[in-house]
Order: sequence, then structure tokens, then C-alpha cells
Amino acid sequence: MVNESRQTLLATEASEAETFGQRFKGLMGVTDFPMGHGLHLVPCTSIHTFFMKLPIDALFLDQSRVVLDVYHALRPWRMSRFHPGAHSVLELPAGTALSSGTQPGDRLVFNVPARR
Repeated sequence: MVNESRQTLLATEASEAETFGQRFKGLMGVTDFPMGHGLHLVPCTSIHTFFMKLPIDALFLDQSRVVLDVYHALRPWRMSRFHPGAHSVLELPAGTALSSGTQPGDRLVFNVPARR
């Protein structure tokens, strides 16, 4: 996963959570979320970090994978606001968005085509 707008790498290994169960579980219980990893939640318009053990960065994306909002180091037991224009969320290790300079308006490129 690359931030095409800034030519920076976000993740080399990521998985997709497409079912309700996969999205609900997300990163709950994960104790090691190293740099270079990510979880893409599809579809998704808001997230929670209940029962999570680590802070995360969360990038809310539209259908074209343009960043709508960025949550930096969202701590456990928090909730995002509802993002009506979001199609998905990319969860990354805390600090990834800041170190890559990722911000709203940036376009991301994945190894798989965007869903339309």
C-alpha cells in the first residue's frame, strides 16, 4: 500500500476484513502490530478500539481510496466519529500516517483494484 500523492510506503503486508465478523474483530486482542502491516476494513464508516491493546492510525477512505480523515495514534477504548462519505478504513500501526505525511486528500494505491 502506497500513498501515491506523497510517494511513501504505508504497508507491505495487509489483510482485508470484508465480513461483519472480520470487521468486528478487527485488531481486538492483537499484541503485536509491527510497522509495515495493515488491516483494510471494507465497507466501513466508523471504528472503535474497544478491547484493543495498541494505539493505531486510522485512514478513512472514499471509494477511490482518497483519504477523507486521519486519526493519529487512536488509543484503546475510543471511537471515531461517523464518516458518511467513507467507503473503507485502513488501520495501520500508530505513527505510520505521521511518518509518511499522509493527510486528507491523498490518494492511496493498493495491490488490488479499488472496489466500485
